[in-house]
Amino acid sequence: MKEQFLKWINLALVADFFLVLFAFFWLAIAVTGHVLHLPLGLDLWYKLWQPVFTPAIGILMAGTIISGLASWVTKRLNSQQN
Repeated sequence: MKEQFLKWINLALVADFFLVLFAFFWLAIAVTGHVLHLPLGLDLWYKLWQPVFTPAIGILMAGTIISGLASWVTKRLNSQQN
């Protein structure tokens, strides 16, 4: 059961990573469009920054830290048992 839970957590973190990556590329394209006076969604991106992208970045960072700590603790426990 523990492995299944960790599998789902890692899957959620991968999906969150791609959401953050999508947001970054959207920002880069929208800023380029803004410079070229093309409406490519920069205003919508700004509206979504606070409610969507900021929490996604926070979840990604927290999940990465927690995953790293869990891996470190597991390795320490396994090395002490051997």
